[in-house]
Amino acid sequence: MNLWKKVILALVGIGVVYVGIVLGFMYSGVRAEPASNPDTILILGSKVVDNPARPMPVLRERLDAAIPFIEKHESAKVVVSGGQGEDESASEASVMKEYLVAHGIAASRIEMEDKSMRTEENLANSNAKFALGKTVIVTSDYHLYRALMLASRQNIDATGLPAKTQTGALFKGVPREVLSITYAWVFDW
Repeated sequence: MNLWKKVILALVGIGVVYVGIVLGFMYSGVRAEPASNPDTILILGSKVVDNPARPMPVLRERLDAAIPFIEKHESAKVVVSGGQGEDESASEASVMKEYLVAHGIAASRIEMEDKSMRTEENLANSNAKFALGKTVIVTSDYHLYRALMLASRQNIDATGLPAKTQTGALFKGVPREVLSITYAWVFDW
C-alpha cells in the first residue's frame, strides 16, 4: 500500500473515532433529567416557516415536551428564546409563545427573548434579560449536551429536558450538531 492510501485511511479512521466520541457526548444529553424545582423553564427556538409563521416539527417537539413540564411547575417562569432569521416571517420566540398559549399556557407566564440567532446567544441573552436562576433548558435530545455545556460556561445553573426527536430531522440535525459541538469546544468560551 502506498503512503497516500495509508495517510487517507489513517485520517478516515481518526475521523470515525472522533465522530464516535462526539456522538457519545451528544448521547449524554439524551439522558438528561430536569430539576424538580426550577425558577425558569427556557425553551430554545428552532426554524419557523410560512406566513403566518408556524413551528417546524423540531420546534413543535420541543414545545410539546415543555407543555406538561410547564403545567407541573406552576411557579416557574417560562422563557421562549429565538430570533427571526431572514427567511422567517416572525421571530421564533413569538411563534413559540403563540403555540404555548394555544395549548393552554397563560400568556402572562411567558417571557420572550427574540434577538438570538445561535444557542450561545439564546442562553446569554435570556440570562441577561431575565436572570434565569435555576433553569431547565428544553431542546431537542441531540442538541441538549451542547446547550448544557454552553450554559455551564455562562454560569447558568441548568439541567435539561430533552425533547425526543421523532422526525427525519435527525439525519440533518445530528451531523450539523457534530460540527456545532466541535465549534463550541473550540470557540464558544
